[in-house]
Amino acid sequence: MHGRLKVRTTEEERERKKKEQALKVKAYRAAMVKIQEKRLSHELDGEMLLLTSQILLRNPDVSTLWNIRRECAEQIVLKTEDLEEQQAIFETELNFSEQCLLVNPKSYNCWHHRCWILEHSPKPNWEREVQLCTKYLKMDERNFHTWDYRRYVVEKANIPKQSELDFCTEKIKVNFSNYSSWHHRSLLLPLLYPYEGEAQPKRAMSEEKLQNELEMVLTAAFTDPNDSSAWFYQRWLLGYSRQELDVCAFRCNNKHAMLAFTNPLILDAKDVAITNSEGTVIIKLTNWHSINKTKADNVWFFSLTDNAISYKEFPKEAFLEINRSDISLKKIILKTYKESLFYFKSPNQQHAFSKNVLNELQSQLESCESLLEYEPDSKWTLLTSALLMHAIDAQKYHNKSLENLEKLQKVDALRENYYKDLASRWILEKFLLNWMDSDAVPYELDLRSENLNALYYSQYLCIADKLLLPNNLTNYSSMKQLQGFSIFEY
Repeated sequence: MHGRLKVRTTEEERERKKKEQALKVKAYRAAMVKIQEKRLSHELDGEMLLLTSQILLRNPDVSTLWNIRRECAEQIVLKTEDLEEQQAIFETELNFSEQCLLVNPKSYNCWHHRCWILEHSPKPNWEREVQLCTKYLKMDERNFHTWDYRRYVVEKANIPKQSELDFCTEKIKVNFSNYSSWHHRSLLLPLLYPYEGEAQPKRAMSEEKLQNELEMVLTAAFTDPNDSSAWFYQRWLLGYSRQELDVCAFRCNNKHAMLAFTNPLILDAKDVAITNSEGTVIIKLTNWHSINKTKADNVWFFSLTDNAISYKEFPKEAFLEINRSDISLKKIILKTYKESLFYFKSPNQQHAFSKNVLNELQSQLESCESLLEYEPDSKWTLLTSALLMHAIDAQKYHNKSLENLEKLQKVDALRENYYKDLASRWILEKFLLNWMDSDAVPYELDLRSENLNALYYSQYLCIADKLLLPNNLTNYSSMKQLQGFSIFEY
């Protein structure tokens, strides 16, 4: 009928799109062939830039084409001595990359290209780049590509860190569910409010600021209990971080020695010696071997066959001396057991909080428990309650925190193994702490009665004469490389 548009049928529309796609593919292939020919001929000129731009404006994620554009820019700049003209070339590239960002604001290649341009530009305008980030974060405050780029440019622009923290706070107020902003905040706080106490493990920031952050994150978490971003940030505040490098276990008799560390390291031949109370070296332990046969490892062993020493030659007061700048404890008192010297320190995953911070944590635990009365199956509240109990007093709340993890295995069945693994970690922490205080070190470590899903802290177990594991434990691959403790026949 006259005056009315014809509506395409589904089949007609499908055929039209198919032909349109075929034309695009044909044009893309032709352009790529032309680009590769020019590259082989070293024709890195304006035409090459035009050809690459035709493709990148449709698909900014072709890494090869960005590399070619950089080659072109370098060649053109080499032929230009005037700084203003060179700057104009780089400005053109900046403008082009921004056009591509409009196509895909999450393109790794676009943001990386801008970094390259600014590093090579005679007059980089870092402040303008900060403003560009602000613009794109208004469009999408959770674009982690923009946040990564922002960290790079604010450092170059010498933007005050407090100013960045304020920016972060504003973004969080706009949208609590902003992982990138919380992460950005976690990088700034330790620099602005460093912890100056002596507690081990060290906390991320000062006690006063930590208390303020805990109060703020609780507000965010309770605004939307089902959103995970604030809960993750709170977990970081509670101190779930990697342990500082330290010696955790050592044992030596007249045949062998084993030395374990909290984190992997490269053990040098000059690092370890056994001395007496006067500091005289009794034996230098030099020929160490990685238990995993890797360059860096948690556990190292040493055969004394070539440097045999009788147990009687060990002094009554013997010390393990570590000659390393990255370990705070340089001289360790050794105990004696069954014609061997040993040392053991249980894993310390709990921070020593001040009274004010502990009161805040206790208050947050009570708030979580109140929320659970109304939403008993809120997984983030259940998990946070368990984490708070572990942070406040792991020994006191041990059973109750494990009950929460057991309930989470049903409430959040998709992550059942995660909760089992976390429970195994906490069970082993408590067991090793009790083992350290008992007379069983280093004779026997009996874990048969424990409900373990995985065997953590394997480096702490290497000095035991006997290790008894539960029958249902299948995931203990970390112990396979420690078979040496039985071979050494302590």
